[in-house]
Parts: sequence; structure tokens; C-alpha cells
Amino acid sequence: MSKLTEIGWEDFSALSLEAKRPYLERPERDGMPYHTLFAQQFDRQILERLCALANRIRFINKSKEGALFLKNVLAHKRAMLYFSQPSSRTFLSHLAACQILGITTGSVRDAATSSEFKGESKEDSIRTFSSYFDMIIMRSPEQGLAEKMAWELSNSDRPVPILNAGSGKDQHPTQALLDIYTLMRSFETAGGIDGKTVVFCGDLLRGRTVRSLSYLLTNFKDVKQVFVAPPELHVPEDVVAVLAAKGVRHEVRESLRDAVPDADAVYMTRIQDEWDSSKGASAKIDTSRFRFGAEELALLKPTGAIMHPLPRRDEISTCCDRDPRAMYWRQMRNGMWIRAALIAATFGFEKSLMECGY
Repeated sequence: MSKLTEIGWEDFSALSLEAKRPYLERPERDGMPYHTLFAQQFDRQILERLCALANRIRFINKSKEGALFLKNVLAHKRAMLYFSQPSSRTFLSHLAACQILGITTGSVRDAATSSEFKGESKEDSIRTFSSYFDMIIMRSPEQGLAEKMAWELSNSDRPVPILNAGSGKDQHPTQALLDIYTLMRSFETAGGIDGKTVVFCGDLLRGRTVRSLSYLLTNFKDVKQVFVAPPELHVPEDVVAVLAAKGVRHEVRESLRDAVPDADAVYMTRIQDEWDSSKGASAKIDTSRFRFGAEELALLKPTGAIMHPLPRRDEISTCCDRDPRAMYWRQMRNGMWIRAALIAATFGFEKSLMECGY
């Protein structure tokens, strides 16, 4: 049973994210989360364990025999994909991860097709899903909903783990996991992530992927974070405060072209205009200095990496797509493997997969 049964919702919600972490673990899992809600749950040891497990699952899956073995690992489990916010990549990545492990899935991708259309609350809908499924993977425009439901389910007669696949403008922990996994694989022959400079560019104010990855990078030694964005979309103060408190080197630049020569990785993001307070507000922002094209490509280190959580618009030119430093398509595939690792570890199968004979 999760420690969430030991604390009331108001007390839990008032805690800092760091302080919430122990309530989301199970002692027998050696620090591995039961509910995955935010990036602050993952320290370097857990990140390295998950990346190693993802590599192991990839290797096992290379043969037909191995793939069939994996399909039996969690064939006795069912997962609900509850995506009340539009998504294709994140939905399909989690779906494919479940399929690799043999998990039977159900899904709701539009509230109009569920009982919410009849007036049922999201909380009641999720409690209903927990009656039929062993895990709920959820994406919602409502900030904090995943946390609230993790507490609710832990205090119910049927606790099941919740995986946050994106909540409001706040957190996207599994995207951050795949980003870290991509960086680890990109720099595995170049000293790893330690000592690297990561440039974030685009809509840093509303991009939840930036917030989550920025935090995970603080687990690595001497990583410098550089933020490049239009003045209206600068990185939020709470992110900067975390970096300052942890002694992480960071700075703000005004032009992407000026930042690229120093970058080991460039993390591009699109303008998040779905969060506009008035329609068309983002279109008035000048983004011309915040696009990655042929000139920026020529300035990037030969060992550099270009990343993007996708979907993209015009912030990365298609002329970059065939360059070996373009990692955004690999990111998508990496996401499937690291999510499979997270799901397997959540159900307690980390050790058996790492030690199996394949």
C-alpha cells in the first residue's frame, strides 16, 4: 500500500514536489515510483536504472522469441489510456509500450464519448476506470488532476498506479524520461550527459516538456542550461529558482544563432498557442530569431544533438531532418522503450527482466 494513505489530500497537495516523492514510492521497489506524476520523483540512480531497463527490453525484443517472451510479461494486466487532451504521439507511444509487454488496453480519447458527456465528473470517471484496469495512463489539460486521482485511488479499496502523460502547463514526466534517455544514448561515447550544455528554445513559458526536462538535468554533474525565447515566452521564474537553488549554471540568451555554437544539445519547442488567453495572441509574437535552419546547423558541433518533443511547425527546417545530429525521430522511438521500462518497473518486473536469460 502506498504511503498516500497516511496523509490527507490537503496536507499532501500543500507539500513541495520534493517532499511529495516519498509518498509515491513503495519500499520493496527500492525508490521506483508507484504513481508517476512529476519529474522530481526521479533521481540519477532511478534514471539510470530505467534507461538500462529500456536498453534491456530493446535487446530482448530484437528476436521473435524475445518479443514473444515480452508479450507474456504483463499479459495478466490491463491499462486504461484516458486522454482527455488531444494527442497522437504520446498516446501511441504508451499504447505501443503496453503492447510490447502484452498488456491489454482500453482508451477514451474524447470526453464526449464517455459519461462525462452526461455530467459525470472526471474524478468519478477515473474511479470507474480503476474498477476495470490495473493502471491508468492519463493526459489532461487540468493541472493537478493526476496527483489528485493518485491520492484518491491510493485511499480507495482498489489502488492502481497512475502515469501522468501530461497535466496542464505543468508537468510531462514521461516525455522528460524519453528526453533523458535520448541524451544518454546520444552521448554514450562522448562522456555521457555530465558537463554538457543544453539549449532550450521556443515557448519556454508554457512548454511543460521544458519544465520537466530542466529538472531532470539537475541530476547530472556540471550541466549548463541556456534558455532562448521571445521576451513574452521566457522560462518561468519557478524553473530558474530551482536551478539557482541547486547551483546549476544557467543563462538567458536573446538569439538562437548566438547560443548554438556552445550547445551540445538544442531542444526546440513549438509555440503553445492552445493556451492563448485570447485567440491569435501568440501569432503576434516575433519568433524569427528562434528557428533552427541550415545556418544554425552549420554552427552546431559535429557531436551535437537536435531535439524536439514534436509536433513541430516551422521552428526546425525540414532541411535538418537527414542530418545525423537530428534526434527528434529517434526521440519518438526512444519514448516507446523508456515507457515500456517504466510500466514494467511500476508493476515490479525490473529485476526479472534485467536477469532473464535473453
